[in-house]
Amino acid sequence: MIDLTVEKSGLWIVTINRPDKVNALTTVMLEQLLEIAHRATEARGMILTGTGRVYSAGADLDEAAAGLALSPLWEQLSAAIAALPCLTVAALNGTLAGGANGMALACDLRISVPGAKVFYPVMKLGYLPQPSDVKRMAALIGPSRTKMVLVAGQKITAQTAYEYGLIDKIVEPAMLMQTARDLLADSLAAKPEIAEKILSMCSDA
Repeated sequence: MIDLTVEKSGLWIVTINRPDKVNALTTVMLEQLLEIAHRATEARGMILTGTGRVYSAGADLDEAAAGLALSPLWEQLSAAIAALPCLTVAALNGTLAGGANGMALACDLRISVPGAKVFYPVMKLGYLPQPSDVKRMAALIGPSRTKMVLVAGQKITAQTAYEYGLIDKIVEPAMLMQTARDLLADSLAAKPEIAEKILSMCSDA
């Protein structure tokens, strides 16, 4: 349910592939994603995307009720993605919901199709968000807008997310993956140590 393509250029493409269940994440899927993120230290660039019309609905509801909502895997996954030395792009093929926000927030860039929505209804479901998700979201869009999403439970459109600064670019579905590739092109072509150093400098700024 998690597909990985490794290209000769060093580009890793990670695809959530459970469209019949709106790409809802199970324990096994999170473990697969974490294992890939740990191995991706050798990647020159990474794209995270999904299949179908939804990027991910977050946790599988049955597994969430059985304990997945409180699993440390969410925090471990976002930390592993954030720590990667290469440029990472979340290519949102559709709506981003719940705990799936963590991996997108951990990426360096986020691009989205126009029809996507972003929401994180943890409070309504009786759970706390992952601590790093709150910090990363607030760093991108500020505390008040973060409260709009997490506390007021607002479901924001891709356009609003772009205006907030949560999404960096909106592109038509047919151009989503090509746009992600274009964003990674310079990094893939550069000397690895130079690309890694500039990325680190940007993160420290």
